[in-house]
Formats: sequence, C-alpha cells, structure tokens
Amino acid sequence: MMKINLKIDDLVNELSLSVIYKGDADTITIDTSDLNRPGLQMAGFFEYFAVNRVQLFGMVEMNFLQNLDRETMRERLDIYFASKIPCVLIGRNLTPPEEMIEAAKKHNTPVLMSGLTTTKLSHRTTVYLDRVLAPSISRHAGLMDVYGVGILLMGDSGVGKSETALELVKRGHRLVADDVVEIVKLSDNQVTGQSPEVIRHMMEIRGIGIIDVRTLYGIGAVLLEKSIELAVNLELGDPMHIDRLGLSQEYITLLGVKVPTITIPVRPGRNLAIIIEVAAMNFRLRSMGHSTAEHLDSKLLSIIAPESMKGV
Repeated sequence: MMKINLKIDDLVNELSLSVIYKGDADTITIDTSDLNRPGLQMAGFFEYFAVNRVQLFGMVEMNFLQNLDRETMRERLDIYFASKIPCVLIGRNLTPPEEMIEAAKKHNTPVLMSGLTTTKLSHRTTVYLDRVLAPSISRHAGLMDVYGVGILLMGDSGVGKSETALELVKRGHRLVADDVVEIVKLSDNQVTGQSPEVIRHMMEIRGIGIIDVRTLYGIGAVLLEKSIELAVNLELGDPMHIDRLGLSQEYITLLGVKVPTITIPVRPGRNLAIIIEVAAMNFRLRSMGHSTAEHLDSKLLSIIAPESMKGV
C-alpha cells in the first residue's frame, strides 16, 4: 500500500469520532490499514512496536493503564507518544487519564474517541483505511449499473457514451459516473469505480450541456460507486476484430485486475442501450456457467461428427 496524508477531519467524519485532542496538524501520515493494540507497550515492552499504525485502546488496555501507579503511567506514556505514532483511537467512550492527554499534547498526537465496541471500531477503521490506501487510477469512460452488473463504457470522445448512458438511465438503470471514472483496487480480483465528487451525478450531453441526473430522474437513478465487472468498448463502424459468435473472451487490465470486455460497433439505427442490456444479462448468464455460443458449438459438433463417420 502507498503512504498518504489523511485529513483528521475526514477520519473523524467517516468513523463518527469525537475529538479529545486534535493537535496542530490537519493530517496524519498513514501507510497501512493494520491497527496496533498497545497492551504490550503499556506493560513496558517497546521492542517490535508498530509505530506506523493507528493505535487502538479498548477496555483491556485502558484498565491496565489506569491500574498503574502515576509515575510509571507517565513514564510509559511519554515513551509511547514520543515514538511518533499517527493517532490514538479509544473505543467504548472510555475516559482517558489526564496523563495520556498531557503526553498527547506534549508530542502533538491526535486522540480520538468512539462509542463503538473495540471490535466494531477496529473493523470499521480497517475497512476505511483499506479504501483510502487502495491503488487508484482515473479513466475517460462512463460507469453504469445495468441489471446489477457494473459496466464500464469506453470509447473515443464523441462516440456516444453519454447518450447511451442517458438512454440506460431512462430505461431504469443507474448512473455511477460520466466522462471520468475513478477506479480503485480493493482486492486482488476486484476494482470499483466512482465519479469525482465535483461532477458526481452530472452528465454532459452535446447540444444541451451539463445535466444533473439525480435532480432530473431521482435518487434511484444514481449510485455512488459500483464494482466494475464488464467493460463495453464502443467503436465506430464495423471493426474486423469482433468475435461474432462470442466463443472467445477478451479482457482489459485495470490495476492488475482482468475485466472481461466486449466491443460493440456504433452505426446509425443501432439501439446501443438495448444491446448493452442484453450484454449485461448475457454476462450474468455466463457467470452462472451457461454460454449460449459454446452450447451451440457443441450441438453443431454433435451433428457434424455422425455425418463425417458415414463415409468411414
């Protein structure tokens, strides 16, 4: 994972945290989604201390800390916060001792609190950090949810991606992004896409200008993000490389993840929205193990084979 400067306010808002002490800086440096439970550090063991991780105090750590005598507590907290940890999270709305706040202020380390149990807070924090640390790219494309399938609409500028997306919205499908898609790799085999916030739910239609799809068609016509499961490339004319039977499967690679792709010719009179709907349903069918092209191919072979044996 990469290293990022995460805004403290973003962390607070995303996890619904209370700020006990924020410090002078607006950001913290994060390079991993792993958390550290500092029980061993409160016991005085600082070898192999994961200082680069967000620190999480639960009931056990806090009770152990508060049972120490004041001088020992102050000494260990000073060593702990002097290690330049990113921040401290406290679960269950547990009140930290004054010595902790003093050490945090001395070393300018944010201390944040949540009412969640330690386990739930740990899970939510890890999921959030996984997302903000995930590799990402931007692509000139559109992204639609068609029958539950995330379809990345690709093609040259002016080929009709936005008009096709608008027709799909009119037919009851949902827009995720138009023109620019921010793609994030969440795991080794999953990428998701979303729109940049500044143009979210907006679409450019040549001759009309910018429209707000959420306002025109309602909240049910848009999504914030969607897994990218199929890429559809719109090409003008009648490209020669198209597999007309659908026996072969082509892929594009996004952040190291292979995504199935199909090419649809764009010609006057073709209803691209209906074709993309069929492509989405056919993709779901293939995902369940049924391929119409392969089924037809096997039937033809069963017919041809007996005929070829007659002359033997």
